[in-house]
Amino acid sequence: MAQGFEGEVTQSAEPGRRRAKSSSAGSAGTVTRPGKRARPVLAWFLIPALALYAFVVLVPSARGAAFAFTDWDGLNPMRHFVGLANFRKMLEDEAARDALRQTLIIAVAITVVQNAVGLLLALGVHSRIKSRNVLRVLLFAPAVMTPVVTAALWKYILAPEGALNGLIAAIGPDSWQQNWLGDPTLALCSVVGIIIWQFAGYSMVIFLAGLQGIPQEVYEAASVDGASDWRRLRHIILPLLAPATTINLMLSIIGGLKLFDQVWVMTGGGPGTATETLSTLIYKNAFQFNEYAYSVALAIVLTVFVAVISGGQYRLLHRQGRAAR
Repeated sequence: MAQGFEGEVTQSAEPGRRRAKSSSAGSAGTVTRPGKRARPVLAWFLIPALALYAFVVLVPSARGAAFAFTDWDGLNPMRHFVGLANFRKMLEDEAARDALRQTLIIAVAITVVQNAVGLLLALGVHSRIKSRNVLRVLLFAPAVMTPVVTAALWKYILAPEGALNGLIAAIGPDSWQQNWLGDPTLALCSVVGIIIWQFAGYSMVIFLAGLQGIPQEVYEAASVDGASDWRRLRHIILPLLAPATTINLMLSIIGGLKLFDQVWVMTGGGPGTATETLSTLIYKNAFQFNEYAYSVALAIVLTVFVAVISGGQYRLLHRQGRAAR
C-alpha cells in the first residue's frame, strides 16, 4: 500500500513539475521578448542625438565639401563650379606633394618610435621598483599638457639663444649648438622628437593597462618552463598586448596624419616647407592665400587618407590579434 501510495504521489507530482518547467520556460521567454520589443522604443531615444549630430557635423561637412568643386575664395559671394579642377591642381602643386611626404614621415616616425618608447616605459614601471608610482605620474604628466603650451615652451627651449643651446654651451663645445627649428635638416626631427616626448607617456598608460590585465599565473608558468625574459616578451607579453597595441597604433597614426598644433606654433610649416603638413597647408590656403575651395579639396583628401590608412591598419591588426588568440 505504501509503495502504491508513493507511486501515485510521484505520478501526480510529475504533471506539476512539467507545468512548473513549462511555466518557468514561459516566464523566461517572456523575459527576452520585452527586450526585443524594447529595441525599437530605445531607438527612438537616439533620434534627438542623431539629429543634433547631423545638424552640427554632417550637414555642415557636406555643404562645406561642395565648395571643393568651386572657385570660391572664402570672401566673394560669387562662386563658379569648376568640377575637379582643385583636385587636379594638387597633382601639380609641389607644396602639396611636400606636405604629403612630410605628413607621412611624421606619422610613421610617431607611430613607430612613440609606441616603442611607450612599451619600454610600461615594462619599466610595471616592475616592482619602489618609485614606480612616482615615475608613472612624471612620465604621463606631459600628455595632459595642452599641445599649444607645450609647443610654445619647446620653441623657447630650442631657440638659437634658448635653454638647450645655453646648456650645451655650458657643458660642451660651441659646435654642438644648433638652430634646432631654423635648420631645414633638423626642424622636422625636432618637431617629431617633441611630439614623441609629450605623448610617449600616453602610450605607456595604455600598454600598462594591458600588462596589468595579464594573469600572474601566465608569468609563473613561463618561469617554471624556464623561459627567458626575451622569450617571455616575444611569445607571451606581446601577443597578449595585441588589443593595447591596436589602440596605440590607431591613435598615433591618426594623430600623426592630422598633426597641426605643434607644427604651427613651433615652425609655422617652415623653414621654407621643411615641416609643412597637410593640416598647415590647409590652414594657409584657407586663411592666408584666400583659396578656400582649394583648401577644402585638400581637407577632403586628408580625410579620405586618414580613413583609408586607419581602417586598413585596424583590419590588419584585428586579424593578427584574432590569429594570436
